[in-house]
Amino acid sequence: MSTLVGKKAPAFKANAVINGNDIVENYSLDQFIGQKYVVFFFYPLDFTFVCPTELLAFQEKLAEFEKRETAVVGCSVDSQFSHWAWLNTEKKNGGIKGVKYPIVADLSKTIAENYGVLAGEYDIDEDGQSVFNGGPVAYRGLFLIDKNGVVRHQLVNDLPLGRSVDEALRTLDALRHFEEFGEVCPANWQEGKDAMKASSEGVADYLSKH
Repeated sequence: MSTLVGKKAPAFKANAVINGNDIVENYSLDQFIGQKYVVFFFYPLDFTFVCPTELLAFQEKLAEFEKRETAVVGCSVDSQFSHWAWLNTEKKNGGIKGVKYPIVADLSKTIAENYGVLAGEYDIDEDGQSVFNGGPVAYRGLFLIDKNGVVRHQLVNDLPLGRSVDEALRTLDALRHFEEFGEVCPANWQEGKDAMKASSEGVADYLSKH
């Protein structure tokens, strides 16, 4: 698995479900270049256990992301029809009804592979047949993409480990603070706290206050 930080986010066009109910073709993140930041995250499968907690948690904080000019987009190796069914299943029955941000279908697994989060790989066996070694699903990858389409942060969790939506917001705030003020953000920085100038004098000044 290689890092994508500092590189253009891999482009794709795929089927997706938007607004919780509408299936669209050729969905792409390119629409956000020059317009919005993007939090693009992968999860293993629809209709599972940890996954709905994450997707619902992102929905709960969706207004906070929108306030920061940020689009939230999910993706898994399920089809658009599976996404649609899950989005229209009540929470009490294991569904994610009420989620409004786009969910991309990666049935071919190529998007997950291009982002380096596929939990396995294709190979050729001794009979010359194509086989898949590992789990044919995506790890819990999260990518923060800036308005130029460049990946500025990535986080990849193993399948059992759910992510922190608050940490995604914190990292987004740090990027926006750096872009606006040119200050770098120290450990555990949160919006409203002191940051540092990227110089020895700036670091010394920050440390002298803490």
